[in-house]
Amino acid sequence: MLDFRPILYTIGILLTTLAAAMCAPLIADLVIGHPDWQVFAASAALTAFVGITLLLTTMAPPSRISVRQAFVLTTTSWLAMTFFASLPFAFADLELDFTDAFFEAMSGLTTTGSTIITSLDAAPNGILLWRAILQWLGGIGIIVMSIAILPMLKIGGNQLFQMESSDSSEKALPRIAQIASGVGFVYLALTALCATLLWSSGFRGFDAIAHAMTTIATGGFSTRDGSIGAFANPTAEIIITCFMFLGALPFVLYLQAIRGRPFLLWRDQQVRWFLLIVAFFILSVTAAHYANNDINLGQAMREAAFNVTSIMTGTGYASANYASWGSFATGVFFFIMFVGGCAGSTTCSIKIFRYQILYQTAKVQMKHLIRPHGIFLGTFNGRPITDEVENSVMSFFFLFMLTFAILAGLLHFIGLDFLTAISGAATAICNVGPALGDIIGPTSNFSTLPDSAKWVLSAGMLLGRLELFTVLVLFAPWFWRG
Repeated sequence: MLDFRPILYTIGILLTTLAAAMCAPLIADLVIGHPDWQVFAASAALTAFVGITLLLTTMAPPSRISVRQAFVLTTTSWLAMTFFASLPFAFADLELDFTDAFFEAMSGLTTTGSTIITSLDAAPNGILLWRAILQWLGGIGIIVMSIAILPMLKIGGNQLFQMESSDSSEKALPRIAQIASGVGFVYLALTALCATLLWSSGFRGFDAIAHAMTTIATGGFSTRDGSIGAFANPTAEIIITCFMFLGALPFVLYLQAIRGRPFLLWRDQQVRWFLLIVAFFILSVTAAHYANNDINLGQAMREAAFNVTSIMTGTGYASANYASWGSFATGVFFFIMFVGGCAGSTTCSIKIFRYQILYQTAKVQMKHLIRPHGIFLGTFNGRPITDEVENSVMSFFFLFMLTFAILAGLLHFIGLDFLTAISGAATAICNVGPALGDIIGPTSNFSTLPDSAKWVLSAGMLLGRLELFTVLVLFAPWFWRG
C-alpha cells in the first residue's frame, strides 16, 4: 500500500506557500482600492486552511520518498496547485467560468503563456501580478524538479544529470538542498536585474517587475493584450531577448560560474548547441523577414531575434505578428516549438540534450553499417551514453510525438480547423503559448475556443511540463499494484 502521508505533507507545504504568494496581489489591489482584494483574501484563507490542515494531519516530513511516491507527488502537487491558483481567476471581476480559470492557472504554473483573458489592458493590478507570480513559481518549480525529481525517475534521459551519481568534483554544491537554494538565489537575482533594466528602459515599475518574472520563467504572460509589441520599446525587446536566452541555460552552471568556474558554461555541449541553433534560426528568419516585408535590416534582425528566442525557449512573447512574415517564417516558428532549451532551465519542449543523444545514436549506427564488428560509443559532455539513456530518450520521442498527434486529432474532432488544431496541440505540449492562425495566433488568444478544447489543451500543458511519463505512468494498473 502506497504511503500518502509524505505526499500530502509536501502538498500542504506547497499550498501554504501558494497562499502566502496570494498576499502580494491582495496588497496590490488594496493599494489601488480595487474590490478584488477580497477575492485574494478569501482564496488565500481557503488555500492556507487546506495546506495547514494537511500539514497538521499528516505530520510526516519526508526524509526520503520512494520512486512511486515521487511519481504521485509530482502530478498531484501540480494539479492541486493549479486548482487553488485558479480560485482568484474564477471569483475575480473577469467573468471567467471554472474552465477558463483552470486553463489560465494551468497555463501560468506550467509557464505556457496561453491566455483566455481578453482585456489585459484594463485588468486590475492584482490579477496581472498573480499571473506573473504563477509563472515565476512555475519556473523555479520546474528547475528544482529537473534537478531533484526527474533524474531520480529516469525519465526521457534525465538520468544523465543525476547529481548523486556524479563525481564530487563535478557537483555544483554537495547536496540537492543546497543546489536548490543556490538556484533560487540565482533565479531571484536574475529577476531583479531584469526588472531593473526594464525599468531603466522606460517601463513603469509594475510592468518591469511583472515582465521580469515572466521573462526569467520563460513564461510569456504580459500585462498588455498586444504583449511586448504594445510597448513599442526596442531597448526593452533587446533586454528581454537576452534574459529569455539566460533563462534557457542550465541554472546549475550559473552556480558553478559563481564559484569560479565560468568556462563550464561554454564547455557544456548543450549550451554550445543551443547558441548555434538559435543563431541559425535568427539569421534565417531575419533574411526571410527582410526579403518579404518593407523594413530595414536592423528592425528585421531585432524582431527575428526576439520572436525566435521567445518561441524556441517556450516564452511565448510576441513583438510583432510573425504569422504574416511569409510561409517560410511560419514554418520555422512551428518547427522551433519542438526544440526548447537546456535541461535544468525554465524552458520546456523536447530540449537540446535529447537531440544530441539522438544524433550520437544515429552516428554510432551509421558507423556500425560501415564497420559491423567495430565498437563505437556515443558521448555526451565527454561521458559515454548508456543503452538505458538511449532507450529512455527514444521512448520519450515516440511518446511525445504520439501524444502530440492525439491532442491534434482531438482538437480537430472537436471542430477546430487543421492549422488551429495542429498548432494548438504543439503549443500546449511544448508549453510555448501562442500558436498559429487567426484564432489562437500571436495577435489573438484562446478565449473563443470551446470548453472541451480548453480541457484538452490544459491536459496537454500538464503532460508537456511534467515530461509525459510522470503523468501517464499513473494510469498503468501495474503501477498501483506495486
